[in-house]
Amino acid sequence: MPPRKTPFYKRLRLSSLISSPICSLAQKLLRKAEASERCRSSAVSSLNGLLDLHTELWQGLTDIPGPGYAELGRTQAPSAACMRSDAVIITARFRTGSTMLWNLFRNVQGCTAYYEPMSPSRYFDPANRVERVDPTHHGVQEYWAEYEGLSELARLYRVDWHHRNLLMGPDSWNPDLKRFIEVMIEKAKGRPVLQCNRIDFRLPWVRRHFPKARLIHLYRHPRDQWCSTVQDNQSRSKARMTGQATRPERFDFGKDSTWQQFAEHDYYYLTIWGNDLRHHFPFLDQQRLRHPYQLFYFIWKLSYLFGRKYADYSVEYEALLANPEPQLRQLMGAAGVLEFDLAQLRSLLSAPALGKWMSYADDAWFREHEEYCETVLDDFLGSPPAIRDERQRTAAKPSNGQLVGR
Repeated sequence: MPPRKTPFYKRLRLSSLISSPICSLAQKLLRKAEASERCRSSAVSSLNGLLDLHTELWQGLTDIPGPGYAELGRTQAPSAACMRSDAVIITARFRTGSTMLWNLFRNVQGCTAYYEPMSPSRYFDPANRVERVDPTHHGVQEYWAEYEGLSELARLYRVDWHHRNLLMGPDSWNPDLKRFIEVMIEKAKGRPVLQCNRIDFRLPWVRRHFPKARLIHLYRHPRDQWCSTVQDNQSRSKARMTGQATRPERFDFGKDSTWQQFAEHDYYYLTIWGNDLRHHFPFLDQQRLRHPYQLFYFIWKLSYLFGRKYADYSVEYEALLANPEPQLRQLMGAAGVLEFDLAQLRSLLSAPALGKWMSYADDAWFREHEEYCETVLDDFLGSPPAIRDERQRTAAKPSNGQLVGR
């Protein structure tokens, strides 16, 4: 006699009992997979091109006339904060003089200057913020006074803004970050100024959602900037506090050090940035690079290109220090600030010794790594004439702050 089949209703009940733990297990596995860089790389590779296709499919949909039903709701107007033309957003990388730039605006009457709002130090959150002040930040006693009364920011803040999705296109979906920025603009007394070190690859998104804000881009010579990130921090802090000379320079991580040694000296999150951005720029994979300076230079150059493309005004750190009065006038003019105390602002400028890179390695060492990176970038970006010409102009002579018409 053939075996009797389990009745359908019993099979249905049994499948329901099985599916619940299976779904729970699957969800746990997916969460673990999302946190795995190997799984993320595989997903990015598989989806390469598909997401762009989706973007192309929905481009122009908002231009199609509505169905004509008068009683249907309509799109709400952009918030007043998004359309503020007096808002200033500063974009810069770490160790470029961005704190100095923030301190300049902090000392301009009528400006509310927010320091590093996306930092995991959470300066806006009295219960959790890091209250340590970097002694190398000349004339700064604290970073958080402007955040008083902004407890709403702690609810909106997401710690992964520090290390995930560092590149955002104009169509990226991040309503919490949008609201986070809106709150600071709304609550500012006078002109809001946001100094950020984590938006250089998010500028396309910032430009779309805050189209009238004035974007200020600060950059520094990459060799000196690199040396500032790996310099002996204890000696530098002691020299600042005691007024002693800082030469000869000492570095925690030398030119002959290895990737394995770099982990304990990666003070400014270079590895974190490389791990996230390599899903868009595969040449940032550490296994392809001989020295961390190559990863640093790649990110420095890409950040520079994003800043020059999307910001309204770009200023060179060295030019600001070399010719402070005309540079300060141009900077404040680009920010829309008409009244300021030039003498006071000039007193806030702290000019470190330039050319520290010569104590780290000779010109040939740096040039070899930089030429490798430039060759890879040319191949990846297709070396558009605008980028190639920009590089040639930059190499020919130091560039001062430049205003980009919009």
